[in-house]
Formats: sequence, C-alpha cells, structure tokens
Amino acid sequence: MPPRRSTRSTATRRVTSAAESIPPRPTLRTVRDAALSCRACDLWKRATQTVFGEGKRHARLMLVGEQPGDQEDRIGRPFVGPAGQLLDRALEAAGIDRARVYVTNVVKHFSWEPRGKWRIHKKPRAREIAACRPWLDVEIQLVKPIGIVCLGATAAQALLGSDFKVTRQRGTFIASSLAPLVLATVHPSSLLRAPDPETRRRETDRFIADLRRVARAMSKRASDHQEKDA
Repeated sequence: MPPRRSTRSTATRRVTSAAESIPPRPTLRTVRDAALSCRACDLWKRATQTVFGEGKRHARLMLVGEQPGDQEDRIGRPFVGPAGQLLDRALEAAGIDRARVYVTNVVKHFSWEPRGKWRIHKKPRAREIAACRPWLDVEIQLVKPIGIVCLGATAAQALLGSDFKVTRQRGTFIASSLAPLVLATVHPSSLLRAPDPETRRRETDRFIADLRRVARAMSKRASDHQEKDA
C-alpha cells in the first residue's frame, strides 16, 4: 500500500511561531520591519498594527510589559497611553531617563474584546505569548541590556517561569541568563485600577521604589566596573 499523502498543503501551513520570520542576520531595524507582517498567532486579525519595542540600540535598561493597549495599538508605539504616561512619571521620580530605556512587550499585538463602544484589554493566551516570544528574545539579544524589569505577571512569567509570583517576589533581583540584573514589579496599568487615591499613591510609591532599586544597582555595577578598569 502506498504511503498516505498529507492533505495539508505547505502553501497554507499555519505559522505557529515568530521564529520563522526572524531575518537571518537580524538588526533592530530589520526585525522591526519583519514583525510588521507577523501572522504567528491570530491576534493580528483584530489589531490595528504590530507594536514593536523602541529605544536606544544598546540601552542599559529594558522594560518589558504584557502587550500594547488601545492607544498603543492606534499609534503604533509602546507605552504611550495612560499607563505609559504614569510610567514616564515614575521613571522620572526614580531618576531614570526614559529616552535611554528600551521599552517593549511580550506580545506585539493588542488583545482585546468589545464592551459597548470600547475595546477592553484581554489577557493574551499562552499559545499567543509563545508564538510571539521569539521577537522579544531577539530584542534582548540585540540590545544586550544590563537590567531588565518585567512589568506585571504576564511579562514576569513569560521570562522567569510560570511559577513566578509578582505578589511575592517583586522588587527582588532574580538570577537569570537574560541579563545581569533582572527584577519584576507590577505593571503601571494596575496602579490606574487602584480603588482609591490613597491606595494609588501608596502603590505608586512602591513602584517607584522598585525602579530606584534597579537604577541604584545599575549605577553601582557601572561604578564597580570603572574601579576595576582604573
């Protein structure tokens, strides 16, 4: 009996990972361009556009969130909505120049569901995170940050493992091959959902303290390297 032939056409084969779209000799520019046509999961169908990371090519600090929000999806840039504006203020309070930071997300398309006339954030599924992960991996490889801050549980679990709990381990440096300094904290959007002004102020102060911890550790690391080279 002759072997059965697959009825699945290679021309219509479903792409399940962005790894197939990574250019052979990647740069941030070529990877960003390639990501514009990413079809590794179905999120692209309802999103306006791919929202790739942005920042200095060799930024010392990388911030990783979950996914672009409504305004990011419309504008095409990460962290430009209300949560991004809060992040800007927190970075300034922590003594970190946003212009010298690389900001990105685990997932590059906006995952949402309709609620009346609004597009409401919907947490991306595990398979969507896995499909999009190669874009983040290559961003980390190309930028080579000294410090990585995971903003929220989705980013932390994607990079540090599914057992990671931000509620228990936030603000603590985690040994990782991703970068010399890796830390997780809350996503700034969680601060916007605080039930009252006092809670928001308190939690914002904690968020700023986590960012300051990273800034101090990076400064100390740079100082130690200068002393060794002297």
